[in-house]
Amino acid sequence: MQKYYIGADIGGTTIKMAVITEDGSIVEKWEISTNHKDEGNHIPEDIQSSLKSKLVELGIQKEQVLGIGAGAPGFVNADSGFVYQTVNIGWRNFELGSILNEKTEFPVFVDNDANLAALGEKWKGSGENSNDLIAVTLGTGVGGGIIANGEVINGVNGTGGEIGHITVIPEGGAACNCGKTGCLETIASATGIVRLAEEAISKNPETSLVELSSNGLTAKDVFQAASAGDKQAREVLDYVTDVLGMTIANLAIACNPSKIVIGGGVSKAGEDLLIPLRKAFDQYALPRTSEACEFVIAELGNDAGVLGGAFLVKQNLGLE
Repeated sequence: MQKYYIGADIGGTTIKMAVITEDGSIVEKWEISTNHKDEGNHIPEDIQSSLKSKLVELGIQKEQVLGIGAGAPGFVNADSGFVYQTVNIGWRNFELGSILNEKTEFPVFVDNDANLAALGEKWKGSGENSNDLIAVTLGTGVGGGIIANGEVINGVNGTGGEIGHITVIPEGGAACNCGKTGCLETIASATGIVRLAEEAISKNPETSLVELSSNGLTAKDVFQAASAGDKQAREVLDYVTDVLGMTIANLAIACNPSKIVIGGGVSKAGEDLLIPLRKAFDQYALPRTSEACEFVIAELGNDAGVLGGAFLVKQNLGLE
């Protein structure tokens, strides 16, 4: 009898869900809106209701489902499925794992959403089953997941791998949503790149970024301006890749990965991002660390989280 995993990637706007075979093929994927009512307390029920309907539609019996792997955007105790806090949903000290288990009657395993994306890339993406990798997601914020010896690093209370909140500017840095200042997220995220570009505009009104900013500046605009030869845009990106490359190099010295997987919207810049980032990394990393490490762009896009959820079930059930 065919068995299946369920992946659930819980975001602030939507919840991505998928039915996935044991070998990692997506049978069906869909989304539901994230219900913020009552501080997100109805989300497990919404997942259960949507999943039940989808399994009936697909003709999948309860005994064919091996379990649910769910990702939450916040600090998570992966051993218990306990979510300490999610800023963009409203959960605080929320028993997601046990509540979802009670609602669905399936085994449920929970981890941080960025960690699941790392697991997804390891299993079916550009991670190519590397047991030692660092995944960095450059989007509105900066997410990260670190896999060492085949296991996600969670830490003692769920903050392991929070790459975006490494301090890169000790004094005078921009405020971060986490409450600190000077975090990597304030520099290397799409939001950070735009902020730095706007600062460059205020100092250099001749830059081509001025015209682009009239319609709302984006990180993509900054990369395009740099490629077209705009000096200020190039300086912004040189600074961003230098800070990001140094941060990743320091992490790599600690965990010695074979892969650095770069994902998120900013990664769509491709070689325009990877080439200067790799140059900065090589400058700051130990030569022996650097020679063993490959930089790659993430392959799975929005499917990384649900596939990582499936792999989390597979891993916890000892089915690797």
